[in-house]
Amino acid sequence: MILTLHSYWAYLVLFVLLLAVINALTGVFGKKEYTAKAFRISLFTLIVSHIQLLLGLILYFVSPRFGIWSELGMGGVMKDAVNRLYLVEHPLINIIAVALITIGYSKHKKKLTSAPKYNTIAIFYTIALVLFLSRIPWNIWPN
Repeated sequence: MILTLHSYWAYLVLFVLLLAVINALTGVFGKKEYTAKAFRISLFTLIVSHIQLLLGLILYFVSPRFGIWSELGMGGVMKDAVNRLYLVEHPLINIIAVALITIGYSKHKKKLTSAPKYNTIAIFYTIALVLFLSRIPWNIWPN
């Protein structure tokens, strides 16, 4: 059940993150004022990404794959591309992506004018989006 929720919640995360990136980029290039709507989009992105992180952490530790660490050890996990993806790359890169969203959100709140707010969100959220997209196991997603 957690795996299914984690897989389908990822659609929401990607959609909202893409929406936040597009909103920030249109704000930057359109020289728009930072509105309450832009703030809510950024905040909602932060919230759904943190929920996804919590689901992922729960899944990581209750998954049967977690036992592979004790069976193969670090060397065995790192030699196998599939195990490396699920046990190292996917969790680590996505934790970094959520951290970037959190940092971007926190930094943007300290800016006083619209352009720096949009710039900060655009930079941090775009990097996070690229990181998320780079480590989704596309061959099995959303199963």
